[in-house]
Amino acid sequence: MSSRPAAAWKAESALVAIAFIWGATFVLVKQALEDTSTLLFLALRFLLAAAVLALAYRRRLAGSLSGGFGRLRSGLLTGLCLFGGYLFQTLGLRLTTPSKSAFLTGLAIPLVPLLASLMLRVPPTVPELAGIAVATAGMALMTLPEGSLAINPGDLLTLGAAFFFAVHLLAVGHYSPREGFERLSFLQVATVALLALATFWWAETPFLDSSLTLAGAIAVTGILATALALTVQAWAQRHTSYTRTAVIFAAEPVFAALTSFVVLGETLTGRGWLGGALILAGILIVELKPFSGRKRLLRRGI
Repeated sequence: MSSRPAAAWKAESALVAIAFIWGATFVLVKQALEDTSTLLFLALRFLLAAAVLALAYRRRLAGSLSGGFGRLRSGLLTGLCLFGGYLFQTLGLRLTTPSKSAFLTGLAIPLVPLLASLMLRVPPTVPELAGIAVATAGMALMTLPEGSLAINPGDLLTLGAAFFFAVHLLAVGHYSPREGFERLSFLQVATVALLALATFWWAETPFLDSSLTLAGAIAVTGILATALALTVQAWAQRHTSYTRTAVIFAAEPVFAALTSFVVLGETLTGRGWLGGALILAGILIVELKPFSGRKRLLRRGI
């Protein structure tokens, strides 16, 4: 453990904080969607995030957003993947249950090292595979109803979301060491905002009922869960691997469950608590038992 660079530990601690933010804002988003349609909410959330990033990084962005597609490609491609994940997840939720959607989206975790291995032709380590298997089993226990494994069109759409989220994580890991994380963050957020604005009026029946709950949710998710979180992710993935990032993000439903308990009084069943324990165990397996070949794999980006 002590041989790992300090920057890697800082990056992975930051990724845990992101997982906490995303999990903790679950209740806010759930309440906000009672007052607005999904894609319209995403458009407002990402527009605010883009405005915050443009203001925060105006000096570093000045003059760096020109030069044709070549200079914009990284942000546009990562933004397209991110929007694809949200779009397929949203469409899938119309046709499947939220719990099945959560588990199927979580399949992005095992997809990440598998896709990375195909891209780089370097297999993931045994501890990584073991951690992924344990964390995925935990997510199944937490989110998948017992005895309900039927596949319907909504499930297939959600599998598409998992694929896009996995590719997004890989794309951020690929581009972040080569690009300024400020520019990458702004471009992908702005891309999602523009795509959401272009689709909400025909992909759903839009509605908007103004309320303090909705305004608060847009502010918190736009600033913390989008602008801050995606910027920190783009920075953190410069210092750690695809697989470690994916497994750390498996903690998100644990934080969501804890927040729901504190705010709404929702409690987990014994099955749910076991699932949460397995998720944390999967993270520890990856973090505490790396092979000696770990440094070589990190240089290859896995």
